[in-house]
Amino acid sequence: PIPIEILARVAARVGEPDRAITALQKLLSIPYNGALAAAPLTPALLRLDPMFDPLRNDPRFQKLVASPAPK
Repeated sequence: PIPIEILARVAARVGEPDRAITALQKLLSIPYNGALAAAPLTPALLRLDPMFDPLRNDPRFQKLVASPAPK
């Protein structure tokens, strides 16, 4: 899962929202330890992480960050 998180971050920054959101959807559906903060990405962290600023206006991203964290 860590390579998927890195892919999501890079794709978001280089203007590939489809790849970024697909990767984020996968990450939010599986348990794992995060790549950068030693904690998995959660909807709450996605809302705060500036790496994902390019995705903020995408309705798919808005839906992801509105979701509760998986248990």
